[in-house]
Amino acid sequence: MKVLVANLGSTSFKYRLFDLGDPAEPVLAKGAVERIGSATAKAKVSSAKGEREFTRAIADHGEAVQLCLDQLVDPEIGVLANAGEVSAIGFKAVHAREMTGVQKVDDAVLAAMEAFADVAPAHNPPYTRAMRMLKERFPSLPLVAAFETGFHRTIPEASQRYAIPDEWATKLGVRRWGFHGASHRYIAERTAELLGRRDIKVVSCHLGGSSSLCAIKNGQSIACSLGMSPQSGLPHNNRVGDFDVFALPVLLRETGRTLDQLLDDLANRSGLEGISGAGRDLRDIEAAATAGDPKAQLAIDVFVNSIRHYLGAYLLELGGADAIVFTGGIGENSTTIRSGVLKDMAWLGVTIDPARNAAGPAERRITTDDSRIQVWTSPTNEEIVVARQAKVLLEGTRG
Repeated sequence: MKVLVANLGSTSFKYRLFDLGDPAEPVLAKGAVERIGSATAKAKVSSAKGEREFTRAIADHGEAVQLCLDQLVDPEIGVLANAGEVSAIGFKAVHAREMTGVQKVDDAVLAAMEAFADVAPAHNPPYTRAMRMLKERFPSLPLVAAFETGFHRTIPEASQRYAIPDEWATKLGVRRWGFHGASHRYIAERTAELLGRRDIKVVSCHLGGSSSLCAIKNGQSIACSLGMSPQSGLPHNNRVGDFDVFALPVLLRETGRTLDQLLDDLANRSGLEGISGAGRDLRDIEAAATAGDPKAQLAIDVFVNSIRHYLGAYLLELGGADAIVFTGGIGENSTTIRSGVLKDMAWLGVTIDPARNAAGPAERRITTDDSRIQVWTSPTNEEIVVARQAKVLLEGTRG
């Protein structure tokens, strides 16, 4: 079975083609199309046969997918005999009302995602628009949505609930859903392989443009820092993270801005960017802090303190841990953030090896050999998780 996993933006389409019929689950090809909708859209594809990059007009996501399929069967660079070998397109979907897990995309799934467009404004609208277009253009090609919330349905009810009227949670779905499910699921499985057993307690730290922590026990999520929306929990690159809703009346009164404008500010001009004023890329913020910018340093300190807050809570929730794993662009690459988060934790059983923390392979243990809790950096692979979930759904449907 060959599954194409798609990552969609409002004007972009990135993909990887997995061969799940091979036990090694190889990536046969990968590519991207940028600036969809323009006359100068950029497309690139790479496979074992070579690479190709070019510029041309691409009207919409349907045309981008057709271009992808054409490249996959191209005589020179293609890896498929015909486009019919693609069994499904899998999507790392974010959120939907009264729906989670892995779903074959139909009108009900799309309606549920559209109902929560305002909960996940950066994610749901571009996905549902593209899915509707692809569903119409390729009616015989199954589309599979693997929702990020699915991994967190094992979180105990008491940890999912807000202290709100019961019917808000039970009838309207207002609860801590948790996100980054594919990443945390992958880290759960990979850490079990690294430690050589499955009965382990892990805190997964997915740190990047969007960040979250997840407490994992025996491969199952029992807590996640993200709540009802992907805007919550830790500060993100340009999203607020945890925020007291009763500050909104003050902001409405004092700024003269509308509720929609303030929500847009919280979703797009807050987080690390809002504090630092040095942009939303942590590398730029770290450079500014090194140059002596106090606001940039404050942004780093706020981020580190929030990670430590959740890390401490989850270590207590788990009753200790076998491993702490850093993943995502920041988690894997920022020595500064890891050092700040793990500062003065020897009493807890975390002893960092500075040399290992500073450099080494992407996947490595950064604690000393005698550290009671192991700390690792580990690249995540959300796409293979989505591909595997799509395969299981399709095989179950056929069965």
